[in-house]
Amino acid sequence: MNAWSLKRKLKSTAILTVAGYGVFAFVNIYKGNEKFYKQVVMPLMHCLDPERAHQLAIFIAKHHLMPKLSYEDPAVLKCKFFDKQLSNPIGLAAGFDKHAEAITGLRNVGFSFVEVGSVTPKPQAGNIKPRLFRLTEDKAVINRYGFNSVGHDVVVDRLDCIRNKHHLNYTLGVNLGKNKTSTDPINDYVEGVKKFAPFTDYLVINISSPNTPGLRSLQTKVALEPLLKAVVETRNNLPQATKPYLLLKLAPDLSYDECKDIAEVLKSKSCKMDGLIVCNSTTERPDSLQSEHRVEVGGLSGHPLGDVSTKMISDMHKLTDGMMIIGLNFVSFVASCVKMSCRCWRHF
Repeated sequence: MNAWSLKRKLKSTAILTVAGYGVFAFVNIYKGNEKFYKQVVMPLMHCLDPERAHQLAIFIAKHHLMPKLSYEDPAVLKCKFFDKQLSNPIGLAAGFDKHAEAITGLRNVGFSFVEVGSVTPKPQAGNIKPRLFRLTEDKAVINRYGFNSVGHDVVVDRLDCIRNKHHLNYTLGVNLGKNKTSTDPINDYVEGVKKFAPFTDYLVINISSPNTPGLRSLQTKVALEPLLKAVVETRNNLPQATKPYLLLKLAPDLSYDECKDIAEVLKSKSCKMDGLIVCNSTTERPDSLQSEHRVEVGGLSGHPLGDVSTKMISDMHKLTDGMMIIGLNFVSFVASCVKMSCRCWRHF
């Protein structure tokens, strides 16, 4: 056999092998084989750069390549979310589908509601890469995305298409942020309320990301009061009959006294929010962290934040006299959900 014939046979074998794997993957994706995703897709995802893996996950969800759940939630998990009936209390937090690209795909994998964003008024690229790090040993991640966003107008167009053209009957939230260079942060949030109110069930005032300079200073009592007054007044004056609920997202690094100040502001009628999201990522680094990436700048989230988050949920529940709270936590097993529920039964 000459070299040319051998090269041609090797090329044909390679093509057939790749085609075979392609057919195998297509069949498993079409059938929604969860075992295939667990044993093949997820290990491959972990071989990728974290941000590329995130982008691939969005692509998979956007094009409905994720396996659709073949079972229904048991009736015991049903709950009320304001005036909405949910099949279970677990939703997808903001930060995954930042640009509202994959909502219709995500509804098929078990979440009872999805929150998109954070969305800023004007498009912005966010911080330079790399900006997402896996702390595998710690079951955590550190991110410093910095509110990378396609802007209000693009996301509004996507939500308009989903709500009005595809008639999506699904509980949806939009997480609002401010532009990095904004000189009027209050107006950034007010404009977000106006833009997204017709398309969403609830809006989140996110003033707790650690990756936008000066953002967390809006959690101080003197800055928080005028901000909440403005967004509450804007929401209340909307012309539509059904108005979105307003939630405030807080950082885990607040002291107890700072939490008390926030609760005091929330008790004012002019600043009254409908609920809280507790809590965002932390800038603290517990001594227990093992990963080499623990020194990276950004917000830490995941397993190390579990106890901090749960305690803050309990504190804010008491300080606000039982305000509705969405617990943003590391949910890895039933025990963590039970622990959270025991602290405050009104959580999502």
